Amino acid sequence: MGGVRRAARVLKHEAANIPLPPGQVAGLVLDVVLDHLRPVPVSGDRVRRRAAGLALALAGAGLTGWAVSERRRETAGSFALGHPEGLVTSGPYAVSRHPMYLGWWLIHAGVAVNRGSVWALVTLPAGMAVEHLGALWEEAMLRNRFGQPYADYERDVPRYIGSPARLMRTSFQMARRPTPAATAIDVGNRREPVDENAPKGTHTSNPAAKNAAT
Repeated sequence: MGGVRRAARVLKHEAANIPLPPGQVAGLVLDVVLDHLRPVPVSGDRVRRRAAGLALALAGAGLTGWAVSERRRETAGSFALGHPEGLVTSGPYAVSRHPMYLGWWLIHAGVAVNRGSVWALVTLPAGMAVEHLGALWEEAMLRNRFGQPYADYERDVPRYIGSPARLMRTSFQMARRPTPAATAIDVGNRREPVDENAPKGTHTSNPAAKNAAT
């Protein structure tokens, strides 16, 4: 019985870390129900429509999964999705302050396109409106918790998504950004005082910087 209880606790903990925004979950269910009760015919190639819907849904699931993975990767202690340990600005968070919401919007749209449901024209915007209120609340909480670093993050990264040109520019900047080890070496070399009277050939860089590089 002890093993069953431990397994149940683990499952409960992991389930709590699955992002399930209520607006989109309710909207998806309502969309499917309405489409079943009162379907509205949609013209166009069914195969292409389903392929496009599947592509949108997979893209949304991939984005949401990437965001959760990045949050988990940046957490040193016990991972709790609703209680961030630190401010995460890497991965998808470098281009969107709320990539999980964005991912779920793509999932909702993908399911609707796949099914050929026009009800999503109502359920998707309604869910987005609910999540927008949640995003504003989350931002206020993070602003209060992290202070100026979050204010700087708000200034530099759009709430949901920026223009394609901005996305390309941000991706290029991320690719050229130095690694943490290289940054540590650079900072250490700038701050490490050099004894000009030391014998020639004995100058060394910051030991901490050396450790960061290995």
